[in-house]
Amino acid sequence: MNIARLKSEPEIFYSLQGEGARTGCPTVFLRLAGCNLHCDWCDTRYSWLKGCELSEEDVAAHILSYNCPALVITGGEPLLQAPAIERLLRLLPPDFHIEIETNGTLPPTPELTSRVNQWNVSPKLAHSGNDSTQALRPDVLSAFLATQRAWFKFVVQSEEDWSAIEALQLPRRNIILMPCASTRAELDSARPQVAKLCLRHGVRLGDRLHIVLWNDRKGV
Repeated sequence: MNIARLKSEPEIFYSLQGEGARTGCPTVFLRLAGCNLHCDWCDTRYSWLKGCELSEEDVAAHILSYNCPALVITGGEPLLQAPAIERLLRLLPPDFHIEIETNGTLPPTPELTSRVNQWNVSPKLAHSGNDSTQALRPDVLSAFLATQRAWFKFVVQSEEDWSAIEALQLPRRNIILMPCASTRAELDSARPQVAKLCLRHGVRLGDRLHIVLWNDRKGV
């Protein structure tokens, strides 16, 4: 597996889930290297680069060493390495809670669909700087919705973002809106507007706990 490199070490760490439906839960994080999109505001650009090559056996041993039965696989874009993820998950106990963070441009494989407990799908809107024909794939989002295990997290900057979200015709109960912010100060500034947007449209606000706790520090 190609693991994102942080301070010359593979980025595998134990922390609290900072985003989404399981915010606050103790979790092991595995960040994979490589991405098929390049967002202007990405706060983990180092994950776009080639990382550390580790065997699935070594990665599994590292994950198990934390004695925490919850794993989030993030990136980059993890599904670029779907076969390696499948091999890794076969090495973990069946009662592990598995989440995958994805940008929603690559469909889930049948094996991952049957094993992953929660998909955290984060489609990228126009302000990300990506070509919308590459970043927004309604057919792929429908495949995630069909798993009945997907949340759709949108990073938003303004009220104007809602029309693009609404056009995707996703159930509002599955939508989470998160402020576009990478520091505590940016989050404090952006949160009130996003909260109003959530109230206006009846969707969930997703705060960013890791930023609240650790500001822009990485690997926590």
